[in-house]
Amino acid sequence: MSFDPQDYISIEHELGAHNYKPLDVVLSRGEGVWLWDTDGNKYLDCLAAYSAVNQGHCHPKIRDAMIAQSQKLTLTSRAFRNDQLAPFYEELCALTNSHKVLPMNSGAEAVESAVKVVRKWGYEVKGVAENRAEIIVCSENFHGRTLAIVGFSTDPSARRGFGPFAPGFKVVPFGDADAMRAAITDNTVAVLIEPIQGEAGVVIPPDGYLRAVRELCSDNNVVFILDEIQTGLGRTGKLLAEEHESVEADLTLIGKALSGGFYPVSAVLSNSEVLGVLQPGEHGSTFGGNPLACAIARAALKVLVEEGMIENAEKMGARFQSALKGLRSNIVKEVRGRGLMIAVELQAEAGGARHYCEALKDRGILCKETHIDTIRIAPPLVITQGEVDWAMEQFSAVLTQTRH
Repeated sequence: MSFDPQDYISIEHELGAHNYKPLDVVLSRGEGVWLWDTDGNKYLDCLAAYSAVNQGHCHPKIRDAMIAQSQKLTLTSRAFRNDQLAPFYEELCALTNSHKVLPMNSGAEAVESAVKVVRKWGYEVKGVAENRAEIIVCSENFHGRTLAIVGFSTDPSARRGFGPFAPGFKVVPFGDADAMRAAITDNTVAVLIEPIQGEAGVVIPPDGYLRAVRELCSDNNVVFILDEIQTGLGRTGKLLAEEHESVEADLTLIGKALSGGFYPVSAVLSNSEVLGVLQPGEHGSTFGGNPLACAIARAALKVLVEEGMIENAEKMGARFQSALKGLRSNIVKEVRGRGLMIAVELQAEAGGARHYCEALKDRGILCKETHIDTIRIAPPLVITQGEVDWAMEQFSAVLTQTRH
């Protein structure tokens, strides 16, 4: 049976839950920064699966590692040991200066794991009274879609209809260290923030904010958690975004590009004190740390470093941002970003970013709107200067035209 694009779209609409609103392009192949649809049309990917394919689509070395491991051993559960987990721990700790690793699958699982472990740390180490632990988060946060996480979201569409929610979370404005200071009490066990808020529209905090929060956490015996699931692994031109302010979190959460897009892999990176509170049977995952995941992640990390993708993100991000800021457009309100994590926020009178994303699709560029008025641009880190320049021709053509 052969389908045309509309058949795929109609079947999705009929049989699938309507929890996404994708652009109407049906993709069938990817290589590097490029994607092809079922009709053979070619597109430059400027979303990179929300930064999960930083290494580019179908990177051959990651694919080879996946195939080789899949022919030997894929899953044992953590009831037994496997020969890929220890090397994965060793290589990841050496790369990120971590002391302990908790392997999970999705980014949301990593966040949930961090919430659990810092509460336990608070009770057993800090001495917080049972069931009184508080975690401080920031407004406009995005840490996933599980019930606990949406409970401390400030996005009405994420919360509406899903309560009641778990207690124990305080929300303060992002980028406001004074508000953070005022919110800390003796019951505060952790601060959980994104170094750059991705889903909120690539919102970058004021210079010095992360350092100030790091100092507040150190001074008050509070665990500092950075959610680097989108910002980590090269996206901002550094291995981890925390490096831009020369800080180090107590817990760092990574995922997405940890597998280069081949498999769900995430991890909680920690000092020994915090993850050390977990005892056998208190937390786990059937698939977390499986040999296939570990082999894929090891290859994904290796190519990220050895092929200079992090440095390329810094250079190409600067080129992309400079060109976008140079556009003479009456609909562009602001261009902001770090590395290849870029946002173009449009004026309210532009009528929303969706229309412009659809127009870009017609010119061979795939990107996605966020928060109605913002176009997010995050191509794979392997993008070349020529590809950036070609992409800019398309952005210029779309963003310098007035909507009719």
